[in-house]
Amino acid sequence: MKRRGVVSIGLLVLVTVLAAACGSPSSSTGTPLKGGTLTIDNESGTLWNCGFNPFNGNVSFLAFGPVYEPLVYDNLLNDRKVPMLASSYKWSSDSKSLTFTIRSGVKWSDGQPFTAADVVYTFKLIKSNNALDLQSVWSVLSDVSQQGSDQVVMTFQSPAVPYFYYIANQQPIVPEHVWSKISDPVAEKNDIPVGTGPFMVKAGGCTPQNISYTRNPNYWQSGQPYLDKVNYPAFTDNDPANQYLASGQAQWGGQFIPNIDSYYVKKDKANNHYWFPPIQNVNIFLNHTVRPFDNKLVRQAIAYGVDRPKVSKIGEYGYQPPGSQTGIVIPTFNDWYDSSQAQKYSYKFDPAKAQQLLQQAGFSKGSDGIFKDASGKRLSFTIYSISGYTDWTASLQVVQDNLKQAGIEIKEQDLSHDDYFNHLFVGDFQMAYGSLSTSPGPNPYYELRNTLYSQTSAPIGQTAAGDYGRWTDAQTDKLIERFGATTDSAEQHSLMKQIEGIMLEQVPVIPVTESVAWYQYSTKGFAGWPTPSDPYAAPAPWNIPDWEQVMLRVHKT
Repeated sequence: MKRRGVVSIGLLVLVTVLAAACGSPSSSTGTPLKGGTLTIDNESGTLWNCGFNPFNGNVSFLAFGPVYEPLVYDNLLNDRKVPMLASSYKWSSDSKSLTFTIRSGVKWSDGQPFTAADVVYTFKLIKSNNALDLQSVWSVLSDVSQQGSDQVVMTFQSPAVPYFYYIANQQPIVPEHVWSKISDPVAEKNDIPVGTGPFMVKAGGCTPQNISYTRNPNYWQSGQPYLDKVNYPAFTDNDPANQYLASGQAQWGGQFIPNIDSYYVKKDKANNHYWFPPIQNVNIFLNHTVRPFDNKLVRQAIAYGVDRPKVSKIGEYGYQPPGSQTGIVIPTFNDWYDSSQAQKYSYKFDPAKAQQLLQQAGFSKGSDGIFKDASGKRLSFTIYSISGYTDWTASLQVVQDNLKQAGIEIKEQDLSHDDYFNHLFVGDFQMAYGSLSTSPGPNPYYELRNTLYSQTSAPIGQTAAGDYGRWTDAQTDKLIERFGATTDSAEQHSLMKQIEGIMLEQVPVIPVTESVAWYQYSTKGFAGWPTPSDPYAAPAPWNIPDWEQVMLRVHKT
């Protein structure tokens, strides 16, 4: 998600620091050469099911960007906007309507013309099928209509400038002539997608082991993409993925690599590089419909019972900074961080404080050191993680030991990527370790909205777009809605401080570390990569739709 109006000084400082730390080369290389095959290396936790439905949160990351495009690309790292399917846009003076001028001369990959009607159809489609509205845009929209031959007008219920990111950047546009014939768009697999993007997945182009994206000859940006093909092998575990990248078989990586300097960079110091900009939190999600997570004191006890710096050091080799209970990613969003509130609560590792809180909540310590309720039921819980994410496994081992000292037992259960998110989406979990499935943005509002806003949630058993823990709080919703209705920076900062206060006092979710855009790249035979000095896109292959920008610019040398 992303926000208007505020340029993060912290991010600019971070970019400068990382540029020096990583020694990244410039991406300036002269005239790009055409042709070549690029290979992505990213541990996905599952084999490919060869579905590309851009409205399915489990697979949209494979289609949105290179196949299905947004109206405007809004850079996750710096809020710079690049017109895509819309050539321009304009807000009304009251910020209640947004008019897009739709780009002419664009064709779908099947050769049919792309028009403003396709944009209107897409938004009407997700309105009539709520499960497709992954960004909950219809919680703020009141109407979408075509004006003339090439304009689309979005009308909002109230001023909604912050929602530009969701509507323009996070909503894939689909062809009416294809999707209007699909009887069940929610269940649609979409194995041969028809998009406007620079790449296609042809019949036979996907197997459980690999996706082959081939150049779209009808692509509207003249001369692009430069690459003929992009391969995306499936890896269910970090170790083989890391070996594949370090051996030079892939050029673009997006996963955790322990001791990356010795394991990857030293293999080819001239060409192997990395850059890890922090972008969102890795959390302990708590299911608020499951007792005792409906008890604030228990949630606070868990927050005091986690040694975040130790998790960062041992689980993530220090590459991911410790998280803040405020929910603010630091230093990326330093200008939003309320240090005075954070210091009041501290939330430094304090198992004695955690035990005190559990006692206040009415629990007593058992002979095994684990607290129990009045009926004798122990505070023992299952925490879900994603199979193959070795850094998360190492992190949870630290968390497990930490919480045991606090009198709480957790047992890790690894699930495949799809199973993990299916459990989170429908609320079938006690605790879960991970990040949102949706994109973060260059302002904490977006991640916190998707984490806490009850309008993105759903009843247990139904699919939620966000708020996996089913946090329901009128004050939280009110603050998020007020933030989304104002363009005043001072008011936005005031509202964010109040949201931070809820994070600190109510502890609806527990940030443990700050997730970075894991990004490794090789300049051996390829150039045009995003770097700290040229951050034209969030760089990881799983940053969507950002990865399209990388696939458009990278070329062989």
